[in-house]
Amino acid sequence: MLTPISKMLIGGIRGFSVMAAKRGLIFRQMFEPVSCTYTYLLADADTKEAILIDPVMETANRDAKLVKELGLNMTYAANTHCHADHITGTGVLKKLLPGCKSVISKDSGAMADIHIQQGDLIKFGKYSLEARATPGHTDGCLTYVLNDKSMAFTGDALLIRGCGRTDFQQGCPKTLYKSVHSQIFTLPDSCHLYPAHDYTGQMVTTVEEEKRLNPRLTKSEAEFAKIMNNLNLPRPKQIDIAVPANLKCGIQDD
Repeated sequence: MLTPISKMLIGGIRGFSVMAAKRGLIFRQMFEPVSCTYTYLLADADTKEAILIDPVMETANRDAKLVKELGLNMTYAANTHCHADHITGTGVLKKLLPGCKSVISKDSGAMADIHIQQGDLIKFGKYSLEARATPGHTDGCLTYVLNDKSMAFTGDALLIRGCGRTDFQQGCPKTLYKSVHSQIFTLPDSCHLYPAHDYTGQMVTTVEEEKRLNPRLTKSEAEFAKIMNNLNLPRPKQIDIAVPANLKCGIQDD
């Protein structure tokens, strides 16, 4: 049974999707329950060019089916970073959707068809996503910002009322703090933020909300570092499988 908060969140997502559709942007938010990962589909309704952000291997067939049902041309499958909690779906999608190219930060250390960095644009039809370097969770973390700055896809750098951990994969609390404050919190307050994960059933937040309500990132840099250095979280269950596989991001042996 949906709680009032869940109903409000779902209503908000639907409302935003309707607004996006009115300006010719197709937008879908999809969920993978084991790793609690969100995958995002964006497309130009006129040209049918599309991009997927943070696909998961186990749901690649679902994503490819939706792309085909909507009559889209999947040009890119992009990761926000080299994930430790699931295997990316880019390799499978490249086989299911010929012409699709994998994308990741050049600082990730991962293989891909296209490596990007701060300020690069991924274009699909009349739209584009700007890559903003937001390291701290990993060296290769990127936040993807829609060209009108109405939406940003923050990966693990910024979660809803939280952030990615910093205790492995080149993690650094001070680097993450500076990344979020300089690259995400400088976006318009109304910008909708979509994370790579959520573990509480929430789906979207805004810059204004996180600047005001994030229990970690509203603290000073020193306080934030102390919090992050004392989380004592368990080791990700899939890290030993996921990281080696994701270092071959989208490049599969035939």
